[in-house]
Amino acid sequence: MRFALFGNTHETGKSVHAEQLLRILAHYGDEVYASPDYYRFLCSGQDISIHPVGVINDYAAQHIDFAISLGGDGTFLKAAHSIGNTGVPIIGINTGRLGFLADVSANEMEKFFAKLHEGHYTVRERSLLELILNDDSTHPHYALNEITVSKHDSSSMIAVRTTVDGEHLATYMGDGLLIATPTGSTAYSLSAGGPIIYPQADVFVLTAVAPHSLNVRPIVIADDKTLQLTIESRNGSFLVAVDGISSSYPEHTTLTLRKAPYTTRVVKQEGSTFFHTLQKKMMWGTDPRE
Repeated sequence: MRFALFGNTHETGKSVHAEQLLRILAHYGDEVYASPDYYRFLCSGQDISIHPVGVINDYAAQHIDFAISLGGDGTFLKAAHSIGNTGVPIIGINTGRLGFLADVSANEMEKFFAKLHEGHYTVRERSLLELILNDDSTHPHYALNEITVSKHDSSSMIAVRTTVDGEHLATYMGDGLLIATPTGSTAYSLSAGGPIIYPQADVFVLTAVAPHSLNVRPIVIADDKTLQLTIESRNGSFLVAVDGISSSYPEHTTLTLRKAPYTTRVVKQEGSTFFHTLQKKMMWGTDPRE
């Protein structure tokens, strides 16, 4: 098998997991290619003689069987953005804390890859959001978790006028507005008071961030709808974050959001379900008195 490897380059203390992974893949005679930044990280501190590692190039990218994200959910999102619409399934090895997307723990790697090579795994499809700015469809942005519109500073609110298929929904006054996929419903949206959405549900959720009005509540809409946002801000600009990566734009920039034309494919262990993940990662339904 051929694997594309993406990893966390900020925590050198977790390099032991990279060495463990390379030993496992060497055992099966797999080919390993790393993203350029992770390749430099591996060369700077790890003994890659354990298993030869190449740098992902155009040829390798076209012949990859699986991508591996070695880190937390942030690393997984980075891998998903790099993989794009190629359809390559992504394996998430969790060396972080919660790990909703990266749900194979480091101590499960040996067992997991044995099962993978035997063909015992499942692949789940996850929908994404497409963002177009000012009707410029030649440079779309894609988010697996969420797209967030927020104010630049802490001194004033922004107004986010929102329409759904051309019909006015609301003008959100507050710190901002986030639009999340079902995958992103357990991330920022959940922290802001949004609902948990089953990953394969065909919906998006709109969650206001610190709304000025107490009667504003999250709303779930079908993902075949098109959203359009226009923003007014006291300082004349606002921030747009795509899966946590922020850029600044002038007010009255038009944002069009809809379901992306492709999905991200996520590899899961046999027997792993969303409800099991909720119970395991979030202590869902656990009685604190027990």
